Amino acid sequence: MPLKDLPPDARPREKLLARGPGALGDAELLALLLRTGLAGKSVLQLAQELLDEFKGIAGLLHASADDLKRIKGLGGSAKRAELVAVLELARRALAEQLRERAALDTPQAVQHYLQLQLAARAHEVFAALFLDSQHRLIALEELFRGTLTQTSVYPREVVLRALHHQASAVVLAHNHPSGSTTPSRADEALTQTLKAALALVDVRVLDHIIVAPGQALSMAEKGLL
Repeated sequence: MPLKDLPPDARPREKLLARGPGALGDAELLALLLRTGLAGKSVLQLAQELLDEFKGIAGLLHASADDLKRIKGLGGSAKRAELVAVLELARRALAEQLRERAALDTPQAVQHYLQLQLAARAHEVFAALFLDSQHRLIALEELFRGTLTQTSVYPREVVLRALHHQASAVVLAHNHPSGSTTPSRADEALTQTLKAALALVDVRVLDHIIVAPGQALSMAEKGLL
């Protein structure tokens, strides 16, 4: 059913203005971005198809412009550009927050930021948040990439990048493409190795966060640091 044929209180735009964005489902919010559907397919149906294809909002926000291009109805550049722009705005907003406030004061923001950056990758990525003496974000760097099951991380390179940024602390991070955030024995061993290496140059490891679509685990919160 086209949006114009829905009752006014069921149309996403009117519903958002009357009741706030929290009253809308994911497909309704996405429909507002897409604006129009296709012949024989409403914008709400197209929105739901996108959510199904990318396994929810988190997966969709991590989709590249090329990923979106394969969806019928997104072959043109305008809608794809808008969706990619939404992701970039979300990343920049979270990065700005982390630059202004200590990472330890906003653990949920740190996890959300890392999820946006890493969670939907098809391969394993190891990254580090480099922080200043007040634990505010200096930079996020993806340092190593691996296969679906493992990655090789070189402590010397992590130490060199910390020195380059004149960081006082780091938050380590990597993704689990399998979807589970449970740390492996290798994850625990790597964390301790990096913690010892960075301690030699007086850089603290504050946390090691494992992300997957829709979830994140803090090794510090689990007592594994």
